[in-house]
Amino acid sequence: MEIDGAHGEGGGQLLRNSAALAAVAGIPVRVTNIRAGRPKPGLAAQHLTALQAVAALADATVEGLNVGSREVTIAPGRLRGGRFSFDVGTAGSVTLVLQACLPPALRAPEPVELRLVGGTDVPWSPPLDYFRFIFLPLLARMGGKVTIEVVRRGYYPLGGGEIRVNVVPAPDFRPLLVEPPGAMRRVHGIAHVGNLPTDVAQRMKHAALRRFVGIAETKVVERSEAAIGPGGAIVLWTDHENTVLGSSGLARKGVPAEALGQAAADEMVEDLKAHASLDVHAADQVLLYSALAKGESRFSVREITKHAETMMWLLENVLRTRFETVEVGGRYQVRVLPA
Repeated sequence: MEIDGAHGEGGGQLLRNSAALAAVAGIPVRVTNIRAGRPKPGLAAQHLTALQAVAALADATVEGLNVGSREVTIAPGRLRGGRFSFDVGTAGSVTLVLQACLPPALRAPEPVELRLVGGTDVPWSPPLDYFRFIFLPLLARMGGKVTIEVVRRGYYPLGGGEIRVNVVPAPDFRPLLVEPPGAMRRVHGIAHVGNLPTDVAQRMKHAALRRFVGIAETKVVERSEAAIGPGGAIVLWTDHENTVLGSSGLARKGVPAEALGQAAADEMVEDLKAHASLDVHAADQVLLYSALAKGESRFSVREITKHAETMMWLLENVLRTRFETVEVGGRYQVRVLPA
């Protein structure tokens, strides 16, 4: 099957999920025009590591596996479990590597243990705590049991973070049914820094807390983390009756800590106002698992992003999944209908 890597959002997301689908469905895939619209087209280090991880888990042959390559062909073999270790070698995101290799790891015939080295909290990717406390609980609702141990953080531009991941096989995925979201019980959060003054995390925390006064009981903890290089992040998540909503912000030079904390809180408030059952970042990440589930999934989101549209296009073409989206009361209700 040929997939145009320049379609829609046209970034690494399309490549990673194409590789994951090839491994899970046992379909040879050729991805062309990889990241064609990016300043540096073709494979970057993190994409290379993601493909190497999928190839190891699926006993696959991959052609075009080099930095800068604009076309790859993935011929999957049989899925397998075991222990694997991968080092991005840069600050490339370990959570984006996980996006590619978790689907085949969950479908492997025995447990999978992964050691990943790279960036844990870096731009243009889900921060590690977002992955741990928002995405993984949603995945658990679908039957995917994954745990992550943080050995150390890795920030841009040095990377060097390390995580250990344990994956329990899930022969089948359950539908994701989180609509309506139900009552919100509490807001949780973590603000952390490495090799920066501890007051940076405290200022992120207090700015976020102020936004929820009178809205919800909120608990945000701050931490100084073992890390390679300076950096930090704040991640917030809700405790809803039926779901989890999340938001985040990364520490950046020249951006006040207070602005980061408030921006993360403001993003979550927008989802709460819309009565969405998933935040805009989780929505595109759960689509692949919903397409593989035994039955119809339902959720709502305040916006259908370009990432989500691109994923829907990919799943329609590879798995013949159908999607229905209806705008109701300032949010979009989404139905995922597996083939």
